[in-house]
Amino acid sequence: MIDAKPSDAMRERGIVQSSTQSLHEQCTSLELPGERSLAETIITELIAATHRVREAHDFAKGMGIAAPQIGIHRRAAVVQPPDAQASIIVLLNPRIVSHSETEDEQYEGCLSFFDVRGLVPRPLSIMVETTTPTGQTQTTEYRNGLARLVHHEIDHLDGILYTARMRADAQPIPVEQYRQTGNSWIYNHQ
Repeated sequence: MIDAKPSDAMRERGIVQSSTQSLHEQCTSLELPGERSLAETIITELIAATHRVREAHDFAKGMGIAAPQIGIHRRAAVVQPPDAQASIIVLLNPRIVSHSETEDEQYEGCLSFFDVRGLVPRPLSIMVETTTPTGQTQTTEYRNGLARLVHHEIDHLDGILYTARMRADAQPIPVEQYRQTGNSWIYNHQ
């Protein structure tokens, strides 16, 4: 019997894999409030996808899914913080409006190529502007691990995979070599 690879488990749960061209293209914004019904449908589908994915893997660091990862080419994503009891963060038409100069480098994974992990530098703090389904603009600050998760999902909406953010001399490592699986990211800067 051949063991299934982690990416196979994600593919079986409806996650589009990195070889798909649409993951490398910028997504179309939602026209809100005019496309409110569409936005709510996409959010529902994204949340359902998080439930399917969680059946295959425990995400101690939190997780996110962007609409293109489930075959919808619109600017929408959801992020589940590390605390599974915390509310899911909904990102509609998100864009980073500012970020800290201070960065750190931590390992990240991606549901669209779940067989590897890579060291990715990211700002420790980001300010993100989003649109509510009713068309209002909101700005929220995310810090540390949540900033990393949100930034990763916004990158997906811009057609950027985390490997493009890695240092030029860094390479992803097989998940089997990644020794910190299940451990929280560590932040010395609060």
